[in-house]
Amino acid sequence: MRRFVILLYLVLFLGVGGASGFFLWQAHQEYTRLKELEARTRQRLAEAQQRLKEHEIILERLRTDPAYVEMVIRRRLGYVKPDEVVFRFED
Repeated sequence: MRRFVILLYLVLFLGVGGASGFFLWQAHQEYTRLKELEARTRQRLAEAQQRLKEHEIILERLRTDPAYVEMVIRRRLGYVKPDEVVFRFED
């Protein structure tokens, strides 16, 4: 009877230890996945901040630099000054 109780405790101990180890392994896998997700998200944030900075520079130039505004209008909208000739080539 005493051996049976000891064996029962041993089985319960091993079962609880195995289950704990399994849950710990799952938690570690989830932690690793979340760290990778965080790294990717931080990278995307850095790229978005860089694009924002570039757009802010362009916006500031559009507000303050008439020559830049003229260049953008000419390039994007195809505007020309009177008596100018524009040659367009197909790619």
